[in-house]
Amino acid sequence: MTATTDQQQFTQRGRHFLSFARYLFLITGLLALSYVGLTLLHARSYQQNALSTLDHQIQAAPSSPAPRNAALAIPPSLKEGDVVGRILIPRINVTVAILQGTTPQTLLLGVGHIDGTPLPGETGNSGIAGHRDTFFRNLRDLRSGDQIQIQTVSAISNYQVDWLQIIDPRDTAILTPSSGAELTLVTCYPFHYIGHAPERFVAHAHKLIPAPPATAALAPPWPRPQPAR
Repeated sequence: MTATTDQQQFTQRGRHFLSFARYLFLITGLLALSYVGLTLLHARSYQQNALSTLDHQIQAAPSSPAPRNAALAIPPSLKEGDVVGRILIPRINVTVAILQGTTPQTLLLGVGHIDGTPLPGETGNSGIAGHRDTFFRNLRDLRSGDQIQIQTVSAISNYQVDWLQIIDPRDTAILTPSSGAELTLVTCYPFHYIGHAPERFVAHAHKLIPAPPATAALAPPWPRPQPAR
Protein backbone atom coordinates (compact mmCIF):
# COMPACT_ATOMS: atom_id res chain seq x y z
CA MET A 1 0.00 0.00 0.00
CA THR A 2 2.84 2.36 0.90
CA ALA A 3 4.73 1.55 -2.32
CA THR A 4 1.61 2.29 -4.37
CA THR A 5 1.09 5.61 -2.60
CA ASP A 6 4.74 6.61 -3.16
CA GLN A 7 4.46 5.75 -6.83
CA GLN A 8 1.28 7.83 -7.18
CA GLN A 9 2.95 10.78 -5.46
CA PHE A 10 6.00 10.43 -7.76
CA THR A 11 3.73 10.31 -10.81
CA GLN A 12 1.77 13.35 -9.61
CA ARG A 13 5.00 15.29 -9.01
CA GLY A 14 6.17 14.37 -12.49
CA ARG A 15 2.96 15.71 -13.97
CA HIS A 16 3.29 18.95 -11.98
CA PHE A 17 6.89 19.33 -13.17
CA LEU A 18 5.91 18.75 -16.81
CA SER A 19 3.06 21.23 -16.49
CA PHE A 20 5.40 23.80 -14.91
CA ALA A 21 8.03 23.18 -17.63
CA ARG A 22 5.45 23.73 -20.39
CA TYR A 23 4.39 27.04 -18.87
CA LEU A 24 8.02 28.05 -18.39
CA PHE A 25 8.88 27.28 -22.03
CA LEU A 26 5.75 29.08 -23.20
CA ILE A 27 6.58 32.21 -21.20
CA THR A 28 10.21 32.07 -22.36
CA GLY A 29 9.09 31.79 -25.99
CA LEU A 30 6.65 34.68 -25.64
CA LEU A 31 9.33 36.85 -24.03
CA ALA A 32 11.76 35.99 -26.83
CA LEU A 33 9.19 36.81 -29.52
CA SER A 34 8.31 40.06 -27.74
CA TYR A 35 11.98 41.03 -27.63
CA VAL A 36 12.43 40.31 -31.33
CA GLY A 37 9.25 42.20 -32.17
CA LEU A 38 10.24 45.24 -30.12
CA THR A 39 13.73 45.19 -31.65
CA LEU A 40 12.31 45.14 -35.17
CA LEU A 41 9.83 47.92 -34.36
CA HIS A 42 12.62 50.03 -32.91
CA ALA A 43 14.78 49.43 -36.00
CA ARG A 44 11.89 50.35 -38.32
CA SER A 45 11.16 53.51 -36.36
CA TYR A 46 14.84 54.46 -36.38
CA GLN A 47 15.00 53.89 -40.14
CA GLN A 48 11.99 56.13 -40.75
CA ASN A 49 13.52 58.88 -38.64
CA ALA A 50 16.93 58.54 -40.29
CA LEU A 51 15.52 58.66 -43.83
CA SER A 52 13.20 61.54 -42.92
CA THR A 53 16.14 63.49 -41.47
CA LEU A 54 18.15 62.82 -44.62
CA ASP A 55 15.28 64.05 -46.81
CA HIS A 56 14.98 67.27 -44.77
CA GLN A 57 18.72 67.82 -45.07
CA ILE A 58 18.55 67.31 -48.83
CA GLN A 59 15.69 69.82 -49.13
CA ALA A 60 17.58 72.34 -47.01
CA ALA A 61 20.81 71.93 -48.99
CA PRO A 62 22.02 74.85 -51.19
CA SER A 63 20.00 75.33 -54.37
CA SER A 64 23.02 74.77 -56.64
CA PRO A 65 23.20 70.98 -56.74
CA ALA A 66 26.42 69.05 -57.06
CA PRO A 67 26.81 67.09 -60.30
CA ARG A 68 25.21 63.70 -60.26
CA ASN A 69 27.69 60.91 -59.53
CA ALA A 70 30.10 63.44 -58.03
CA ALA A 71 32.18 62.47 -55.02
CA LEU A 72 30.04 62.65 -51.90
CA ALA A 73 30.81 65.59 -49.65
CA ILE A 74 30.49 63.90 -46.26
CA PRO A 75 32.38 65.22 -43.23
CA PRO A 76 35.34 62.98 -42.32
CA SER A 77 34.47 63.16 -38.60
CA LEU A 78 31.62 60.66 -38.69
CA LYS A 79 30.86 58.88 -35.43
CA GLU A 80 29.56 55.35 -34.95
CA GLY A 81 25.88 55.29 -35.87
CA ASP A 82 25.82 58.62 -37.75
CA VAL A 83 23.69 58.67 -40.91
CA VAL A 84 25.87 58.56 -44.04
CA GLY A 85 23.07 58.36 -46.61
CA ARG A 86 20.72 55.82 -48.13
CA ILE A 87 21.19 52.85 -50.43
CA LEU A 88 18.53 51.98 -53.00
CA ILE A 89 18.40 48.79 -55.07
CA PRO A 90 15.12 49.20 -57.01
CA ARG A 91 14.78 45.74 -58.57
CA ILE A 92 14.90 43.90 -55.24
CA ASN A 93 13.05 46.61 -53.27
CA VAL A 94 15.86 47.65 -50.92
CA THR A 95 15.80 51.14 -49.40
CA VAL A 96 17.72 51.55 -46.17
CA ALA A 97 19.71 54.19 -44.33
CA ILE A 98 23.49 53.73 -44.29
CA LEU A 99 24.99 54.32 -40.86
CA GLN A 100 28.62 54.75 -39.93
CA GLY A 101 30.28 51.63 -38.50
CA THR A 102 29.41 47.96 -38.09
CA THR A 103 28.98 47.39 -34.36
CA PRO A 104 26.14 45.01 -33.40
CA GLN A 105 24.02 47.94 -32.20
CA THR A 106 24.53 49.85 -35.45
CA LEU A 107 23.64 46.85 -37.62
CA LEU A 108 20.42 46.38 -35.67
CA LEU A 109 19.33 49.83 -36.86
CA GLY A 110 20.53 49.85 -40.48
CA VAL A 111 23.34 48.82 -42.79
CA GLY A 112 26.82 50.02 -41.89
CA HIS A 113 29.67 51.67 -43.73
CA ILE A 114 32.75 49.54 -42.98
CA ASP A 115 35.42 51.48 -41.11
CA GLY A 116 38.68 51.88 -42.99
CA THR A 117 37.06 51.90 -46.43
CA PRO A 118 36.30 55.04 -48.48
CA LEU A 119 32.88 56.60 -48.17
CA PRO A 120 30.44 55.63 -50.95
CA GLY A 121 31.01 57.68 -54.09
CA GLU A 122 34.65 58.40 -53.34
CA THR A 123 37.59 56.86 -55.17
CA GLY A 124 38.38 53.42 -53.79
CA ASN A 125 36.55 50.32 -52.64
CA SER A 126 33.74 51.28 -50.26
CA GLY A 127 32.32 48.51 -48.06
CA ILE A 128 28.78 48.28 -46.67
CA ALA A 129 27.63 45.44 -44.38
CA GLY A 130 24.16 44.41 -43.24
CA HIS A 131 22.27 41.54 -41.64
CA ARG A 132 20.95 38.78 -43.92
CA ASP A 133 17.72 38.43 -41.92
CA THR A 134 16.75 42.12 -41.84
CA PHE A 135 17.89 44.98 -44.09
CA PHE A 136 19.96 42.89 -46.53
CA ARG A 137 17.54 39.95 -46.70
CA ASN A 138 16.61 40.74 -50.32
CA LEU A 139 20.22 40.53 -51.44
CA ARG A 140 19.48 36.84 -52.00
CA ASP A 141 17.67 37.94 -55.19
CA LEU A 142 20.42 40.30 -56.39
CA ARG A 143 21.78 39.69 -59.91
CA SER A 144 24.75 40.78 -61.92
CA GLY A 145 23.84 43.95 -63.81
CA ASP A 146 21.44 45.28 -61.15
CA GLN A 147 21.55 49.00 -60.46
CA ILE A 148 22.46 50.42 -57.03
CA GLN A 149 22.10 54.04 -56.01
CA ILE A 150 23.73 55.81 -53.06
CA GLN A 151 22.21 59.12 -52.02
CA THR A 152 23.51 61.67 -49.52
CA VAL A 153 22.78 65.29 -48.76
CA SER A 154 25.10 66.51 -51.50
CA ALA A 155 25.12 63.93 -54.29
CA ILE A 156 23.84 60.76 -55.90
CA SER A 157 26.15 57.98 -57.08
CA ASN A 158 24.97 55.17 -59.34
CA TYR A 159 26.57 51.73 -59.47
CA GLN A 160 26.14 48.51 -61.44
CA VAL A 161 26.67 45.04 -59.94
CA ASP A 162 29.64 43.22 -61.52
CA TRP A 163 29.67 39.91 -59.69
CA LEU A 164 28.34 37.95 -56.73
CA GLN A 165 30.45 35.57 -54.65
CA ILE A 166 30.31 33.33 -51.55
CA ILE A 167 33.46 33.58 -49.44
CA ASP A 168 35.00 32.56 -46.12
CA PRO A 169 34.49 35.17 -43.35
CA ARG A 170 38.27 35.44 -42.97
CA ASP A 171 38.72 36.50 -46.60
CA THR A 172 39.38 40.23 -46.50
CA ALA A 173 40.59 40.49 -50.10
CA ILE A 174 37.13 41.71 -51.13
CA LEU A 175 37.92 45.03 -49.44
CA THR A 176 41.27 45.49 -51.18
CA PRO A 177 41.78 49.19 -52.06
CA SER A 178 40.98 50.15 -55.63
CA SER A 179 42.01 52.94 -57.96
CA GLY A 180 38.44 53.28 -59.20
CA ALA A 181 35.16 54.03 -57.42
CA GLU A 182 33.74 50.66 -56.34
CA LEU A 183 31.15 49.34 -53.92
CA THR A 184 31.21 46.06 -51.97
CA LEU A 185 28.11 44.80 -50.14
CA VAL A 186 28.59 42.08 -47.50
CA THR A 187 26.14 39.95 -45.53
CA CYS A 188 26.11 36.51 -43.90
CA TYR A 189 25.34 33.35 -45.88
CA PRO A 190 23.34 31.09 -46.27
CA PHE A 191 20.38 33.44 -46.00
CA HIS A 192 18.09 30.85 -44.35
CA TYR A 193 20.75 29.42 -42.02
CA ILE A 194 19.71 29.07 -38.38
CA GLY A 195 22.40 30.33 -36.04
CA HIS A 196 25.75 31.89 -36.83
CA ALA A 197 26.11 31.63 -40.62
CA PRO A 198 29.46 30.11 -41.69
CA GLU A 199 30.03 32.08 -44.91
CA ARG A 200 29.65 35.54 -46.41
CA PHE A 201 27.69 36.72 -49.44
CA VAL A 202 29.46 39.46 -51.38
CA ALA A 203 28.19 41.73 -54.17
CA HIS A 204 30.70 43.93 -56.00
CA ALA A 205 29.71 46.93 -58.12
CA HIS A 206 31.44 49.72 -60.03
CA LYS A 207 30.42 53.35 -60.18
CA LEU A 208 28.79 54.42 -63.42
CA ILE A 209 30.22 57.41 -65.24
CA PRO A 210 27.44 59.81 -66.28
CA ALA A 211 26.95 60.06 -70.02
CA PRO A 212 27.95 63.39 -71.58
CA PRO A 213 25.04 65.65 -72.56
CA ALA A 214 23.72 65.10 -76.05
CA THR A 215 25.11 67.52 -78.62
CA ALA A 216 22.44 69.37 -80.57
CA ALA A 217 22.67 69.02 -84.35
CA LEU A 218 24.15 72.12 -85.97
CA ALA A 219 22.11 73.90 -88.65
CA PRO A 220 23.80 73.92 -92.06
CA PRO A 221 25.46 77.23 -92.94
CA TRP A 222 23.74 77.38 -96.30
CA PRO A 223 20.10 77.34 -97.39
CA ARG A 224 18.57 73.93 -97.89
CA PRO A 225 17.88 73.09 -101.58
CA GLN A 226 14.29 73.61 -102.59
CA PRO A 227 12.45 70.74 -104.26
CA ALA A 228 11.89 71.09 -108.01
CA ARG A 229 8.43 72.30 -109.04
